[in-house]
Amino acid sequence: MSQKYPTYLILIICQLSFAQNVMNSSQDSILSQHLDEVIVTATRTKRQLSSLPLPVTLVGKKQIIKSGTVRLNEILNEQTGIVTVTDESGFQGVQIQGIASDYILILIDGVPLVGRSAGNFDLSRLTVGNIKQIEVVKGPSSSLYGSEALGGVINIITEKPKTEDLNGNASYRIGSFTQQDINLDLKQGLEKFRYGFFANRFSSEGYDLNEDVDGQTVNPYTNYTLNGRIYYDFNDKLTLFTSARFYDQVQDAGFTLDTINYEGDTKEREWNAHARLDHKWTPNLTMAYELYYTNYVATELLADPISTDVLSDSDFNQKLFRPEVRGSYTFKNDNNIGYKNGTLTAGGGLQIDELDRTYFDKTVNFTSQYLYAQYDFNPIENLNIIAGARFDNHSEYNNQFSPKLALRYRLNNNLSIKGSVGYGFKAPDFRQLYFDFTNSAVGYTVLGYNVALDKLQELEEQEQILNVVVSEDDLSKPLEAESSIGYNLGAHLKHGKGITEINFFRNDFKNLIDTRIIASKTNGQNVFSYMNFDEIYTTGFEINSSYKLTNELNLSAGYQLLYAFDKQKKQDVADNQVFVRDATNGQSVALSQADYFGLVNRSRHNANFKVYYDIPAASTNVNMRILYRSKYAQYDTNGNGLIDNFDTSFIDGFVTLNAAVSKTFYSDITLQVGANNLLDYTDNNIPTMPGIQGYVKLNYQF
Repeated sequence: MSQKYPTYLILIICQLSFAQNVMNSSQDSILSQHLDEVIVTATRTKRQLSSLPLPVTLVGKKQIIKSGTVRLNEILNEQTGIVTVTDESGFQGVQIQGIASDYILILIDGVPLVGRSAGNFDLSRLTVGNIKQIEVVKGPSSSLYGSEALGGVINIITEKPKTEDLNGNASYRIGSFTQQDINLDLKQGLEKFRYGFFANRFSSEGYDLNEDVDGQTVNPYTNYTLNGRIYYDFNDKLTLFTSARFYDQVQDAGFTLDTINYEGDTKEREWNAHARLDHKWTPNLTMAYELYYTNYVATELLADPISTDVLSDSDFNQKLFRPEVRGSYTFKNDNNIGYKNGTLTAGGGLQIDELDRTYFDKTVNFTSQYLYAQYDFNPIENLNIIAGARFDNHSEYNNQFSPKLALRYRLNNNLSIKGSVGYGFKAPDFRQLYFDFTNSAVGYTVLGYNVALDKLQELEEQEQILNVVVSEDDLSKPLEAESSIGYNLGAHLKHGKGITEINFFRNDFKNLIDTRIIASKTNGQNVFSYMNFDEIYTTGFEINSSYKLTNELNLSAGYQLLYAFDKQKKQDVADNQVFVRDATNGQSVALSQADYFGLVNRSRHNANFKVYYDIPAASTNVNMRILYRSKYAQYDTNGNGLIDNFDTSFIDGFVTLNAAVSKTFYSDITLQVGANNLLDYTDNNIPTMPGIQGYVKLNYQF
């Protein structure tokens, strides 16, 4: 299919739609534009989005459908302050308030997903075909969710069957690079019993951004997602929810080394099983009893098809089991003064995490126990306070106490201010503790902290070590959890038919874990391990504004300003301790403060502008989304250990234009035509942007 073809279809459908008696339409589209604002992730209780004292982004089902996106990374990338970043493996992780994917917890229906590549969770694994809404809590959320929620939480909420009749939809979408997305979603309610079944197949022939390099930039792949959900109401007070999800992907793989073309594939497989029993003991007390298990497996095999010599044979098998009990009690006063009511939420659980992978000597296990509590109350009529804390006891690092405090004060019916401060942490992961890897081609070695001493001794006995540059004491103390304190201060303003949200943020991190040279090898290479030593901060502000010009026309815009720096490197620059070579005379000169750009993969400016236009008389919707990201650097190129204006790995700022047109026929058949990246922006260093990506989608609603 031609990449430009859907662009012309967009124009044709627009012209047909506008010609159909638009001015005679009397249908009110306010309800069709309304998004369900109930959110649960921020407090673990149902709250209206506008009433929360925390910075939260909500993406509803209607926005997902109108945008034409099919994977989670696509829709998140269009939200203010949320940036998808591609790592060295080609996976797309998410960045929130300048905080990397390693520190963002990904949930589905409130339970965590596992399976990260070097700490990065690949969001393209997740389809949006059966999503009711996506809830994003920005800033430290460890007071409720523990490790990995240091920078925020993304919770994917699937749809719940409501009606008794069998209903659902089936869709087929085809686009550039033979990208195909097929969905089947069924839901039905039968008195006390309700069920939902969802199936998705997604495939692509891949593409090549650089013909001078052997192989494709993205190789062909196919994946499947199956999700079944069952709900049973025993009575008015006792309900059961169960869910099972399966994901499977196979992708071609290839690599050329010394003129030999190695071929093979990479495979991913994921299972999730989730059961929850909700019990309303009294009108004030509700309990939830939850069991969750997940297993993620990834394998790769690359071999010479002629000699059958194996270049790479690796596997990754992670399992997580988590039982949890939580409860919520609402205090009500006899005098019925509503604003003095409060809700106490508390819970506890056990988490068992296991990983068996190549480059580990053995299967390793983590166990942890945790307790948390939160009180949500209104001491006076216009003031809402949420105070909470969590305690984590872990088998591999020091105990963690994670408090959080958030306040919202309503000045009047149109203006409220809110602020929060919270502590977040991230436990050292399996790789940082137990990795044992030697690059056979180059010769360097990377060792996990917990095995570094023993492995160094083995290398010394094999006479591979020239010099050890750290003391035994440096590798004997436990590796500490990474931690942060996050501050948010903002305002919510209603103005006519519009709403504006502004939020200032600051996140201070300490004990960040990074690699460090611990020994020199006799082959001229180094031995690396992991240490606590980095301290960084991210700060800036976000503003979001939406306005309903008419019942049919909605506009929204967002902007984020971000500064992200390593504190020690910033001080070194201030002390004239960091140098760069002057290209004009070859002399080394000290960097100035203005030359220090900040952390890798962080843009100073991000912005978006969106237009959604409904044409009720023509049963048509037209939308356009413009995204801007300013320049950012991918890595240090001049060897001074930081990103400065003299590095050559910068990606220049760019604009992405996405558009879609949807028209409904006979009330149940919808044709959607769209294109992403209409300005045809490409860069060999951004493997996820292969130019214009057009598509046509047909959906049948029943």
